[in-house]
Amino acid sequence: MTADDLDQAVQLAVAVLREAPPAAWDGKAGSLEWDCWETVEHISDALFSYAATLGPRTPPLDADVPFEGERRRPGGPDSAVHANRAAGPAGLLLVLEACGALLVAMVRTTPSRVRAYHSFGVSDPEGFAAMGVVETLVHTHDLAEGLGLTWVPPADLCSRALARLFPDAPATTDPWPTLLWATGRAELPGHPRLATWRWSGTPRS
Repeated sequence: MTADDLDQAVQLAVAVLREAPPAAWDGKAGSLEWDCWETVEHISDALFSYAATLGPRTPPLDADVPFEGERRRPGGPDSAVHANRAAGPAGLLLVLEACGALLVAMVRTTPSRVRAYHSFGVSDPEGFAAMGVVETLVHTHDLAEGLGLTWVPPADLCSRALARLFPDAPATTDPWPTLLWATGRAELPGHPRLATWRWSGTPRS
């Protein structure tokens, strides 16, 4: 996966989320326990965190860069990135777009030989791009359910994300439903919904 793939995912997500009714952001995001506002903050935080992980000259291999997260309510996401509520949904989406741009820039400029920590395993810039794509695509699915929007990302983008992070996922099913299955959000024919899941960010070369 590339920085361009990540940029496409973020821009498509921002475009569809701009269609949300302003009053809907406090509603639950699909099957998540978070509301829609918190879920966008979580995506933003993930993108920011992945960018920061690649930032040091020698990235840590055994722990995250120690930004301090905060839960603003019990059960909410633990996040170092929070959008100013006074800025409204437009400001929230600006935060998402900005955090996406940070990771896009880091993926473009970090040598492919660099390795950095993730709780699912040490990965490389391509792996962090793929993680950013998956975070964006699947959480926009959660948001679309909560906000009453239609969200079907490009099949080729989903295929590349599956190939990079979920190499054992079914290969003969449609890529988007398969990505939702791989992240515990859907069933596939012959494959019940997963109760637990994780991706494999291990570098491929």
